[in-house]
Amino acid sequence: MTVNLTRIYTRTGDAGETHLGDMSRVPKTHARIEAYGDIDELNSQLGVVGALPGVPERFRPWLLRIQNDLFDLGADLSVPHDTEHARKDRLRVAPEQVTWLEERCDEVNGELPNLRSFLLPGGGMVAAQLHVARTVARRSERRALVVEGANPEVVKYLNRLSDLLFILARACTEGDEPLWKPGASR
Repeated sequence: MTVNLTRIYTRTGDAGETHLGDMSRVPKTHARIEAYGDIDELNSQLGVVGALPGVPERFRPWLLRIQNDLFDLGADLSVPHDTEHARKDRLRVAPEQVTWLEERCDEVNGELPNLRSFLLPGGGMVAAQLHVARTVARRSERRALVVEGANPEVVKYLNRLSDLLFILARACTEGDEPLWKPGASR
């Protein structure tokens, strides 16, 4: 599937509506638009992570794969499953994409020490930005949950992705992990 964008502005959204992938029109505040808008934000946050110095080279191709997968999630959400267009050979998130995330989680987490407390977001620029991306992934997951008839693999993907981003943040922490100390300021 190729995409050919010859002009970026179309003026068709100036009245607050946009097209879904099946060409139906919905308000820009529709649950589907909100969900893939948050996924787009997540993708941009991962672009920031990838642009930072200090990202381990091993993780760079993973980040690019995830960014590509996030476009798949947006494409999946953009076409309701119960329309004529949905029955054609549409791009849908597959269980194998979720499995790949789980394998990366297990791989990196197996190299890390057990946690002794909750982590404070931080630990250096790369780790901190991964924590920001993690929170956007969680919001994206919540938004996808309210999309009627959404592919359940989208929610599973976002759930596993937030786990992986947490684990990657731990792996990229510079020095000691900043741990939560309950009641420390009392």
